[in-house]
Amino acid sequence: MRLENDLKLDYSDVLIRPKRSTLGSRKNVELERKFAFRNYEAAFEHNSWEEYHYRGIPIMASNMDGVGTMAVAEKLASMGLFSCLVKTHSEEALVEFFDNGPDYLTDYVAVSIGISDQDLIHFEAVYDRLQTDIKYVCIDVANGYSERFVDFVKDFRNQFPHVVIIAGNVVTGEMTEELILNGVDIVKVGIGPGSVCTTRIQTGVGYPQLSAVIECADAAHGLGGHIIADGGCTSSGDVAKAFAAGADFVMLGGMLAGTDQGGGEVITRLFETGELDAKQRTLADGQTEWTWTGHKVEERKFVKFYGMSSETANDKHFGGLKDYRSSEGRTVLVDYKGDVKKVVQEILGGIRSACTYAGAEKLKHLPKCATFVRCSDTHTRVFESKTIGK
Repeated sequence: MRLENDLKLDYSDVLIRPKRSTLGSRKNVELERKFAFRNYEAAFEHNSWEEYHYRGIPIMASNMDGVGTMAVAEKLASMGLFSCLVKTHSEEALVEFFDNGPDYLTDYVAVSIGISDQDLIHFEAVYDRLQTDIKYVCIDVANGYSERFVDFVKDFRNQFPHVVIIAGNVVTGEMTEELILNGVDIVKVGIGPGSVCTTRIQTGVGYPQLSAVIECADAAHGLGGHIIADGGCTSSGDVAKAFAAGADFVMLGGMLAGTDQGGGEVITRLFETGELDAKQRTLADGQTEWTWTGHKVEERKFVKFYGMSSETANDKHFGGLKDYRSSEGRTVLVDYKGDVKKVVQEILGGIRSACTYAGAEKLKHLPKCATFVRCSDTHTRVFESKTIGK
């Protein structure tokens, strides 16, 4: 047994210190990033971006049910944001999506797979039919430390040199380097930080997400690779902290769940507001009499959201939990949020504001401009449960 005494931090442990800035307005902040990928051979020209392989706002929708849907992907792509589709889309559905959708989908959508033989066969079939319409693949496993995973990635790179490989998840610099040296272009960073992930509870394994992003970004950038901060963001402030810590992309699950494009049944629940309800009547002498009838009740709308290692997901996609597994995800109700565009605008507004506070004219400057301040609490919560609007 070995004990590391170095302090590791999460998003809730820090704030970004404000600095003097020449920016007149947050609307002047440039959020678009341009990336060239280390291991990707751009044999086919998808765009006219010259030396850049990617250009867009580097927010990613997670490959989860209710988030990595085709409707979300098409909406986000139209705004210059990225999506990793959930693994369970069929070959026919993927072909139809890329064939019939706008041309720009190619540059903002990844097909997701695991590392089984069947996953590879599935991708080969889709790629054979679509060829240049498939530019990105997300090779996604819960534990990116297995030898089998690294071997799969290495073989995949040799077989598909013209595909950008997103792969993970890992949380340490040495494994980030291992993946990049074996053909990965963008490494997914995060084990257990997600809002509906219970891996840390079930296994005791994980790594505080802010420190993981800092350390993995340092390792990746030294080799010309890139990383995704995957999980742990509960607000636009957390997304800003992830970018400030060196993340090239930030992947969101719960923050993008509950939208129209995410699908899922909208569930209505009744809640007591804490406000008294009353009836009024006028007496014969003209006076008003009030009769208190109890607390007011209001309707609130929710959508079911669950982790992809949860019992719910296993029941839906894999015929239930295998007898050698436990559920490593929870099932919750998230607030119904309407159009995903509205959610994205709220997030991007917060990031722009963070950049103005830190003096970063462009998102890519934020890591150089940002100074983190350690704190025991980040904000006051006294009225959080009583908020009636933004």
